[in-house]
Order: sequence, then C-alpha cells, then structure tokens
Amino acid sequence: MKFDLKTLRALIAGDRHADRVVPPSGFTAQLTLFASGAMAFLAVFALALSLASGRLADRWGDELARTATIRIVAPQDQRAEQTSAALAVLQTTPGIESARALSDDEQQALLAPWFGQDLPLDNLPVPRLIEIVSQDQGFDPTGLRLRLAAEVPGAVLDDHSRWRAPLVSAANRLRLLGWGSALLILGAVAAMVTLAANAALSANAQVVAVLRLVGATDRYIAQAFVRRFTIRALIGSAGGVVIGLIAVWLIPSGGDAPGILTGIGFQGAGWLVPLTLPFISAMVALLATAYAASRALRSLS
Repeated sequence: MKFDLKTLRALIAGDRHADRVVPPSGFTAQLTLFASGAMAFLAVFALALSLASGRLADRWGDELARTATIRIVAPQDQRAEQTSAALAVLQTTPGIESARALSDDEQQALLAPWFGQDLPLDNLPVPRLIEIVSQDQGFDPTGLRLRLAAEVPGAVLDDHSRWRAPLVSAANRLRLLGWGSALLILGAVAAMVTLAANAALSANAQVVAVLRLVGATDRYIAQAFVRRFTIRALIGSAGGVVIGLIAVWLIPSGGDAPGILTGIGFQGAGWLVPLTLPFISAMVALLATAYAASRALRSLS
C-alpha cells in the first residue's frame, strides 16, 4: 500500500461504506485498544525515567565538577595550623571561588549516618575537611597538589573525579535505558496491531472476497483497515497517556532528599513529551496495519 496525499486525505476523512468492512467491536478492537493503552502507559514511565536520569546526570556533573575537598591529615596539635595554611594557599589559587573549613558540627553530621549522632570527634583522629567551590573555568588540580605538598604536608586534595564519572555514567545509561524501553514498547505496539489486523482480515475473508467481486480494489480495502486500526491505536494510547501522566504526577517527590527514584517525573516542557505518544502510536499502527493488510490481501488472492 503506497501513501500519498490522496491516500492520507482518504484515511483522515474516512468512508462509511469502507468502514463497515472492519468490525467496529469484538476481540480485535479490544486487543488494539488495550495493547496501545497499556503500552502508552508504560512508555510514559519509561520517558519519565529517561528525562529524570538526564536531569540527574546534568546535576551531578555540574555540582561535582565545581566542588572539591581537602583533608588535613595531621596530628591534633598541628591540625589548626595546617588548616590555616591550606586556606591561605587556596586564597591565592586561580580558579577557586571560595574555600572554607567545615565545623565540628558539620563533620559530625556527615559521619552521623555511619557512626551515629554521638560521635566524639575530639577523641578520634578525624581529619579536618575543607570544602572548595571552583569558578566556572575550574582550577588546576595538579598544580594545587604540588603547592599543598610543599606548604601543607598533611593536606590531601580530592577533586571527586574518581567517583564523579561513574555516577554520571550510570545516570546516562539509565537515560538510554529509558529511551530504549520506549522504542521497545513502540515495537510491541506494532506487533500487537499487526496481529490484530491479521486476525481481522482472516475473520473477514469472505467479506473481502465479495468486495473484490463487486470491483473494490485492494487499496480501498486496505485503507479501511488502516484507518480503523489507526484510530483505535490513537484512542487507546491517548487514554494510556492520560492515566500515566496522572500516575506520574501522584508519585511523591521525595522533597530535597537526593536520589534517583525520588526525582522521577516531568518538569517544565518535559510534560509535553508524553503528549506526542498517541500520535507516534497512531503512526506506528498505520504503518503496521498497512504492512499486515498488504500481506494478508496478497495471501487471500
């Protein structure tokens, strides 16, 4: 079946006589509606996961790229002196926007999830932490390490590069997984619509034979099936998208707690992305039904 402007106009306008070729209800109609609706519902969550993973990767990349930490590993009586020396080095280092030493309360809050709230920092050799925020262009970590080694022997620079890259890579892979899942779902829609169209054509083999006897062309018959199944896929997927968007909207946001699962959802213009699913599903159903109808009509010849 070839598509041109005339064929597209006929599919949109329809033909009430041709529409009678395809049963308006029954197993094939219910299968197409349910399959397209269920797959669209799942596709909404796949897109939500993909977009959320993309935001997470961008946030982790931006935030971690601009932060670094210095650990002052020195005896207790030298820790304050070396901390001041490290801060003095940081103040004269190009590319550093700000640097500050964390207080005992802040360090205790960082260690609380592992050691509890009553951790006695004074009795433990816990290094002093210095938080660094770099400018947009960043700083030279190699040069800073050399200066610290010469002036602050107890300072250890951690620019987060060791574990930043795996986190960003994991988030990017989740994004690809979401888009890949959406493509697989569209493929499943195509398969289900093809099976339903084949079943409808087989069930109406006698009607097709009579139409041919009265002069109906295979193109005319195929258009009837393509239009009916395309409309069913459009309606079913639209319902699935609406239910999916409501379900995503009802997912708790998790507040300010960091994590992957707490950020699933759409933001801003991202809410418009799922609205394209019904039209994509309809196009997939159109192509799948046209292919199935062409093959089935040739086999019925």
